[in-house]
Amino acid sequence: MILTTQDFLAEYEITQTLGLVKGNTIRTRHIGKDILAAIRNIVGGEIPEYTKMMAESREQAIDRMIREAEELGADAIVGVRFTTSTVMQGAAELLAYGTAVRIKKKK
Repeated sequence: MILTTQDFLAEYEITQTLGLVKGNTIRTRHIGKDILAAIRNIVGGEIPEYTKMMAESREQAIDRMIREAEELGADAIVGVRFTTSTVMQGAAELLAYGTAVRIKKKK
């Protein structure tokens, strides 16, 4: 599956637009990670526990978006975007979305 944040693919022609596809995940913070983050907040710097959690969340959301596109028979997803929103105290949703398309190689 080809993914791009662009609305087109330079080497391909979009032959059919199949519609919006999305994938999401909701994650909560872990008390142990919060304690480590609070300690790091004092001295500054990256919080690797949260960096890893967000990377895993992005991958899970992308995988779910791809699965939805494959069910539609898509070859690619264009206009891929990410958004986050707070669901409740300590929990956030990460949403990946884009447009599923069928493509063919340009001659």
